[in-house]
Amino acid sequence: MNTKTTKTVLPAVAMTAVSMVLTLAVVMMWLGTAVPWLVALVVGLGIDGGWLATLAYERRLAAQGDHSRVVTAVGWLFGLIATGFLIAHALTAEASAGAWLAVAWLPIAAKALWLVHSLWERTALTTAALDAIRGIQQEARDEAAVARARLRAEATSEETRLAAVTGAGARVARVQAKTAKTLAGAWSTLEEARQGEDTGRALTSVTSRVTPGVTPRWELPVWGPVESVAALESAPPPLTDNELDALVDRIRHSQTPALSYREMAARFRASGHSASEVRLRAAWKRVA
Repeated sequence: MNTKTTKTVLPAVAMTAVSMVLTLAVVMMWLGTAVPWLVALVVGLGIDGGWLATLAYERRLAAQGDHSRVVTAVGWLFGLIATGFLIAHALTAEASAGAWLAVAWLPIAAKALWLVHSLWERTALTTAALDAIRGIQQEARDEAAVARARLRAEATSEETRLAAVTGAGARVARVQAKTAKTLAGAWSTLEEARQGEDTGRALTSVTSRVTPGVTPRWELPVWGPVESVAALESAPPPLTDNELDALVDRIRHSQTPALSYREMAARFRASGHSASEVRLRAAWKRVA
C-alpha cells in the first residue's frame, strides 16, 4: 500500500473501528438490562462481525476488479443496523442523549469513507502514467508559450513595418505637395509672362531689327501633354510659302473665333502636313 492510498484507507479504518466499538458498547448497555450480558455481547459481536465480514469480502472483490451489489447492500444494511442501535439508545437514554445522538452517524460515515476509498482506487494511476501526463501537459504549455511569443513578435514586426510605410508615405506626400506648390508657382509666373503686354513689346523691340516691317505675335511655350504624330509613309514635297500661307490661313479660320497658333499648329501636323517650326511660325505671322 503506497502513501497516496493510506490517505483514504486510514480514515476509513479508524472510523470503522470507532463505530464497531460504539456499536458493541451501546448493544451491551441497551440490551444488558433486558437480556443476559452474554446474549447482548453475542448480538453486538454479530453486528460488528457481519459488518466486518461483508467489508472484507467487498475489499477482496475490489482488489480483483470486480463488484457485487448484493455484498454492497448487505454492508450498508449492517451499517444502518448499527446506526439504528445508536439512535435508539440515544433516544431512550436518560443522560447524555445529545452526545449519543451526535455519534450515531459514525457507522454511516465509516461506510461512506470506504466508498470514497474504492473510488480512489478505481481512478488511481501509476507513477509512470502520472509522469507521462505531466510531460504531455508541460509540452502543451511549452507549445502554447512559443506560439504566443511568435504571435507577439509577428505583431511587433508588423507594427514596425506599418509605421515605416506610413512614415515613408507621409514624406512622399509632403514632397509631392511641395513640388506641386512650386510647379503651380512656375505655371502662374509663366502664364503672367505669356499674357502680359510688356512681354510682347519687349520681345518685339528685340526682334524688330531682325525682321523689319513684321510685327510678330510672341507666345511663350505652354506646358501640357504632347500628342505623338503618326509617321508618314512617304515624305510629301515641301510646300511653297504661298501654299503654306493659304493652308495656315484656312486652318486658322476653320473655326470662329480664329484658332491660336498652338491649335493651328496641332491641326496642321495632325492633317499630315509637315513644315519646320520656323517656316510655320513665319507663315502664321504673315497671315495673322
